Amino acid sequence: MATKQPNLLFIQADQLKPQVLPMYGGPALTPHVSRLADSGVTFDNAYCNFPLCAPSRFSMLSGMLASKIGAYDNGAEFPAHLPTMAHYLRLAGYRTSLSGKQHFVGPDMLHGFEERLVPELYPTDFSWTPSWEELRMDSNNNASGVTRSGVCKRSVQIDHDEAVFYRAKAKLHDFARMDDTPFFLVASFTHPHEPYYALQQYWDLYRHDDISLPDTPLQPEEAREVHTTRMLHHAMLIDSGITDEHVRTARHGYLANVSYFDDMVGGLIKTLKDTGLLENTAIVVTADHGDMLGEHGLFYKKHFFEDCIRVPLILHWPERFGASHQSRPSSLVDLLPTLCDLAGLALEDHAPHPLDGQSLVSACEGADTSTAAPVYAEITSEGVPTPMFMVRKERYKLLSGGDAPPVLFDLVNDPHERSNLASDPAHADARRDLEALTQAQWDSDTLQTLITISQRQRRLVHAAQQKGKSPNWEHQTEDATTPWIHRGPEGYNDWAWKGIDDT
Repeated sequence: MATKQPNLLFIQADQLKPQVLPMYGGPALTPHVSRLADSGVTFDNAYCNFPLCAPSRFSMLSGMLASKIGAYDNGAEFPAHLPTMAHYLRLAGYRTSLSGKQHFVGPDMLHGFEERLVPELYPTDFSWTPSWEELRMDSNNNASGVTRSGVCKRSVQIDHDEAVFYRAKAKLHDFARMDDTPFFLVASFTHPHEPYYALQQYWDLYRHDDISLPDTPLQPEEAREVHTTRMLHHAMLIDSGITDEHVRTARHGYLANVSYFDDMVGGLIKTLKDTGLLENTAIVVTADHGDMLGEHGLFYKKHFFEDCIRVPLILHWPERFGASHQSRPSSLVDLLPTLCDLAGLALEDHAPHPLDGQSLVSACEGADTSTAAPVYAEITSEGVPTPMFMVRKERYKLLSGGDAPPVLFDLVNDPHERSNLASDPAHADARRDLEALTQAQWDSDTLQTLITISQRQRRLVHAAQQKGKSPNWEHQTEDATTPWIHRGPEGYNDWAWKGIDDT
């Protein structure tokens, strides 16, 4: 039984849906992540709390739902006064380093980390602030993310992740040369986030004709719930010329990039082993959200379907935890209390306010989790006209708000979420229970007012900052790798495909 504080290696993917991973029954070839799962604790029903990059990450880092900290969208500032897991772990005596993307917006690019080893990938200013008065922004995904998929020789996202990988490995060597002060290192990669561009060596791991098409194809409009139709138009996926072959190619590229991510996980584990750090290092593997990847005709995120809202979550520390699968619903806000628990820090002695998550350590140790708390998630970004909410409790999941009729799924009998039970009298008690939880958690009208004000404030500030000298919100103002980071007026869908096509 381990007695001293473990080192903490936190590995995060971007847009990685658990359904493709072998430990969740999926087809991806991931020998390194699979070995971690074989000797670690796998949470089978882990969720993000907002299916969009920045709000999900800010929520995870702070242990708070995004709406409580103003993290309404990808252009929202992460305030410097909010304690993060890095702040708490520093109080517990940890060295803290960040390698890779956390989608920070605002003047603070550290948020408790003593250093960041790689610049932010995406804009750090308010340029991605949405307005509910607009249908979409240039930074929103569109059908080209599907139709332009395939093999590449290089991409800006590969440049980013190789820098993250190299610098995380180098930092592990640095830690091994130091004294035995514990460390908290976050290695945050952008793969398998679209573009579904893949290197040939990873593409060739899969036979193209064996790549399956979605389990739940696009349904007729009369059979869709409102938000699905809304997101199909938001991502410009309707009447876009997407064929089954485009979908198969995108899914092939996605799986290839999952294997690419797995190789980097393997390299970090090898570095821990080579430096003698592995035995006393607890490893967390997770993601910020999933990817619809063609299910229900959708791609990308901003939906509460399981393919989008669920995330992989593996906690590996054989010195303390035996291998197991945990079925209890959990979410990313649980990770801050979990890490503090592993570090021996009593949150009740330090947290300035109640957090929204619960430690998962007792679950890892085999405690009864039949009374696990409900999971809450929200969407307040572009793509909805008003705040939208999700509550998962036991087998049921309720979607509400967003100027759309409620949707109730029984995830045991309907894992692909094809049958809306919200109007079924046999499930009226479940609906009422989840509606009560929703109303207790959120004041929709007040939240809508706060979001609208925030959007207008940030858009005004950004417009003013384009006149004259703009502020510099970079932690590393000069870095040899800056050609692959997104800055300036260029649209996402032009920047993201700056690869080297193999055609």
